[in-house]
This record gives sequence, structure tokens and C-alpha cells, in this order.
Amino acid sequence: MRTEIKKLPPLEALFSMLFSKRRAISGIGIVLFASFLIFTVLYVGNDEGAVRVDSSASLLLWIFSVDPEVRSLDQRQGEIQISEPSLDSNYAKRIVPGKSSVDESQSNDFGDIAPVEDLDDRSSSGDEEQMKLKMSEGLISECDIFDGRWVRDETKPLYPPGSCPFIDPDFNCHENGRPDQDFLRWRWQPNACEIPSMNALDFLRRLRDQRLIFVGDSLNRNMWESLVCILRHSVKNKTSVYEMSGRRQFKTSGYYSFKFKDYNCSVDFVRSPFLVREVFNGSQPGSESDRLRLDIMDETTAAYRTADIVVFNTGHWWTHEKTSRGVNYYQEGNQVYEVLDVMEAYKKALLTWAKWIDENIDPQKTQIVFRGYSLTHFSGGQWNSGGQCDRETEPIRNESFTREQPEKMKILEEVLRRMKTPVLYLNVTRLTDYRKDAHPSVYRTPQSTPPVNPSVKPQSNPSVKPQDCSHWCLPGVPDSWNELLYASLLRYAAGPWARS
Repeated sequence: MRTEIKKLPPLEALFSMLFSKRRAISGIGIVLFASFLIFTVLYVGNDEGAVRVDSSASLLLWIFSVDPEVRSLDQRQGEIQISEPSLDSNYAKRIVPGKSSVDESQSNDFGDIAPVEDLDDRSSSGDEEQMKLKMSEGLISECDIFDGRWVRDETKPLYPPGSCPFIDPDFNCHENGRPDQDFLRWRWQPNACEIPSMNALDFLRRLRDQRLIFVGDSLNRNMWESLVCILRHSVKNKTSVYEMSGRRQFKTSGYYSFKFKDYNCSVDFVRSPFLVREVFNGSQPGSESDRLRLDIMDETTAAYRTADIVVFNTGHWWTHEKTSRGVNYYQEGNQVYEVLDVMEAYKKALLTWAKWIDENIDPQKTQIVFRGYSLTHFSGGQWNSGGQCDRETEPIRNESFTREQPEKMKILEEVLRRMKTPVLYLNVTRLTDYRKDAHPSVYRTPQSTPPVNPSVKPQSNPSVKPQDCSHWCLPGVPDSWNELLYASLLRYAAGPWARS
């Protein structure tokens, strides 16, 4: 008896050799699914598919259980592309003597960045995770965030001109009549990575029950007022933000503290232009008998010894005539130097500061930050000799016009490397060099009439007043310093900030 053999379709016959007939259909499914994966990989890898990497790549990472942190997402002009993490370990200059500046055991990200909305107002955990993903794109690779360029950004500034009542008149260029606003439409863009935009509500959430204090000269006051205005703008109830003593102007010596009541935190400032102690022996400051004690800290140390985050600076007062001449002014112990080079004095003062920090600050409780020198842009003289910058309306574009790193910053970096206490170093010197357009200039005071023609020499025109080409308009450049502070704290901060 002949048995009739039933012919199978070629594809099903192939699978019948490997599987039972019952499993042929599932085998076909496996082949189709594998084909889809190959197509996805190829599609993601080409330029046309780059804009869809957010969904396709997520699928691949899920299927193969790839840790997302092994890839970095570099966002450029609305297109998201996969790129390898940078090997540069200089992201934020955290100086840790005797150790690598990057802890390789930690993931290379900025932590859990909260979404733009207030944490209490979120509608679903899914929305929250999606927002976190968007804010984390491009933040994984290590890079030097202070190596970059200024790019136009129409979403700036972080708070509208005229919206913050806590800006000193000297910095309030809008209220003083500056007519142009293009200088506000710039964002600092690192060359090798992305950094998060300032999320003020997340900053406040992390700062809850803590105290952040700026210590230094009027440039740190510039930065302090900027941060107060940025954070205040995000708070719905503006009356919950107030200076503890009720003051509205902050130029005089003293301790100033802005309370953010809803978060039980404060952002403070104390004036200490040299960080070390000034001794006034005359009837008023400026006397020939005044001294600068290079070996003793300023009396303000009690104000920041127990703070959670302390942002220091010193630099501009070391360019004043008396400090730069160094004649019978600098003192150590009982010795008054007849003449001492200002850079040598600056180094001695920083070493005194560093020693005090190492002996008195617990890095597990307090994060120390040091902001670098902010460059000036006087043209045709200095602040007291007709220097001007009022006709500048754009940043420097040609790098050949930028300056070399100041000697003061080389000294600072050397001192920071010697310290045992980790210090976040905000190296803003170069990024400020580009911004000749953003100083108050003549708008340091109210302008009821058009500015005097800068070609007229001050001595021939008594109505010409000194221009300010040292400080910065607010809103303005210090807002970017605070964005870099935020990014640096997210990546490297120790103490309470990191545990929040």
C-alpha cells in the first residue's frame, strides 16, 4: 500500500526539519521579529533615523537589558543622536588632592533632576519619568563645562527684566534705562556636552531646610542677587520670599539673608572682599595706617562655618591702587612688609583661607565652592580714568581677542590642588571674557538723557561719570554662573545637597 506524501510549502518545510509541525508557526514569528530588530538597528544608525532614536533606542535597550548610562544623548538643534561618552574627566573642576577628580564608581549623571513643574503639582509618575528622561539627555558624558561658547537663546533670560525687586540699582540696567535687550538672549554652551537648564523649583527642593551663602566681594553680591531673583521667579507666592531684616539695598557691609519660607531655606550673602582680615587703624577706611592681615581670616567666618553650601570669591579688590602697590600695607604676625608684590600677597591670603577651610569645615556637611575671576572690559582707561564699554552690544566672536588666563587664577588653582577639602571650582574667567556687551556701563545709574558720546574725553566733559565695566547687568551673565553652579552641584556636591 502506497503512502501519499503531502508536500509542504518551502518555508514550512524548512521549519519542519527543525521543529515539529506544531512549532512551525512560532518559528516563523521568531524570524520576523529578528528581522524587525535588524531593521531597527540599521534605521537608528543612519542619519534619517536619528530623530527617532528616542523610541527605537529605548526598545533596543529594553530588549537587550542595556544600562542606559553606557550611552550619552547629545542634543543639537532639535536632533538627538547617540554618541559615546567623553573620556574627559574635567566636567566640573572639583579639586580633590591625591584623588581622581571623578569617582568612577558613581554613575556619570547629574542625579535625579526634578521636572520643571513643582513636585507637588505633578499628575502622574509616568509624566514625571518622561520629564526626567528629557532633562537627562546629554548629561551623561564627562566634560569641562567651562570650555564652550555663547549661543543665541530666545528663551532667555531666566526672569523678565524689571520683575525682581531685589536687584541693587547699580545692577538694574533695565530700570536705569538701557534700551537694548539682545545682550540677554545668550546661553553658555559647553563644547563637549549638554548641561541642564536651571530648574529653580528643583534647586529649592534640594535646598530645603538648608542654607546657601555667598562670601566675597561685590561680584559675588552680583551672583547672589541673580540667584535670589531666579529662585523667587519660580515661587508662586512671592510674599513668601523676603530679606530677613527687610532691607532692599545691599551695598553696605553686613549679613543679608533671603528666606524662602515655603522651603525653609535661605540664600545669604556676607561681604568679605579679601577673605582675610582688614585692620582699620585710622579714623576711616582708606587711611595710610590700614593693614591687610594675610595670616588671619576675616571676622565673618562665624557666618558661614556651619552653612550647607558656601560660594567664595576674591579678586577685584586686589587690583585697587593700595593693594596693587603693596607699600606698608600687608602684614603677617608683627611684620609689616615695606613692599610686597600683590600676587605674592594674594597667594598668602588664599593659603590662609585654604588652611582655615581644611581645619574647620566638615566636607560631609558643607559643600565648598570657589568662583573664579570675572574679567573686566574697560576701553580707553580704567574705572576712574575714563574707561568705557557702553557702546558694546554683542559678545566677542573672535577668540583671538580674548585674553590669557589671569595670574590670579593660576595661583588659585595651585592652592586648591593642595587642599584636602574637595572644592567645586567654577572657572568662569574665560566665559566672562567674551561678554563685553553685558556690563552696566553708564546704566549703573538712571539715565534721563542719552549717554554722552564715548568719543568725548572725561576731562573735557565734566558731565561724564565713571562707567561700570566690571559688574554685570541683572538679568545677565551671573544667571549663567548660577546655571553652572546648579549643574556642578548636581554632579559633584557632597553633604546635604547630595542626599536630598
